[in-house]
Amino acid sequence: MASPTTSLEHDWLGACRRSVKSVQAVLAESSPGPERVVETGRVGVGGDRTLVIDQRAEDLVIGELRTLHDDGARFTLVSEECGVVDFGDPGTVVVVDPIDGSLNAKRGLTHHALSIAVADGPSMGDVVLGYVHDFGTGEEWHAERGVGAWLNGALLEGVPAERRMEDGRLEIVAVESAAPRWLAAASDALLANVHRVRALGSIAISMCQVAAGRADAMASLRGCRSVDAAAAQLIVRESGGVVAFGDGPDPLGMALADLGGRTPVAAARTPDGLARAQALHAS
Repeated sequence: MASPTTSLEHDWLGACRRSVKSVQAVLAESSPGPERVVETGRVGVGGDRTLVIDQRAEDLVIGELRTLHDDGARFTLVSEECGVVDFGDPGTVVVVDPIDGSLNAKRGLTHHALSIAVADGPSMGDVVLGYVHDFGTGEEWHAERGVGAWLNGALLEGVPAERRMEDGRLEIVAVESAAPRWLAAASDALLANVHRVRALGSIAISMCQVAAGRADAMASLRGCRSVDAAAAQLIVRESGGVVAFGDGPDPLGMALADLGGRTPVAAARTPDGLARAQALHAS
């Protein structure tokens, strides 16, 4: 089933797709290794050292958004490198991660993605369009709130519930922020809840694997930023899955524009699977 024409007022999906082509050109110009590890000499608003490829990719995505602005779109941009930029409307928030998984990109590892979310309010629950393009696999994931989620134009429907072992552990869980100290801290919870672990190196792509039922759940072992998950969390939810940021009363209350804030995220196919995934970052 082909995805429908978006009901949003402006051609956000078209801008996302045009941005993919622009970022692909940036990646094609440099080979993994020395050319991709060059830094700009500054730290992005999100707290990471900014690579030249990150900066160039962000500039090109913002260029596409400026074209929409010229055509009448008004919004506030939230991006990993440049921070929060006013384009005329604080009520519409566009969240951009030009290369989620940039460590993978600079080393030549497969999974790295463009992630763009459009929201009609300030928090995760307000996202109306989520778009993730995996440059490694060439897969395009997107979702529209209340309409559905698609992988390469095919509607994600009838995604099965998670697979479990006889003792109740989830068969495959994707983990992010997989530094040894965080894995060590979560070791008891991993043993109790997970049969096998996969670490892809991109929160957005890991969450999309849950949306398709390829992974039974995912969890960040430490806090993530809004740019890492804003788009993919809608894709999971519109595929029938569940998502929670932290363990507070509002699982989707994380602020989109707070680039300094970091909150653990978990996603799964069912509420019980979500609880098991949350146990990993609560340990």
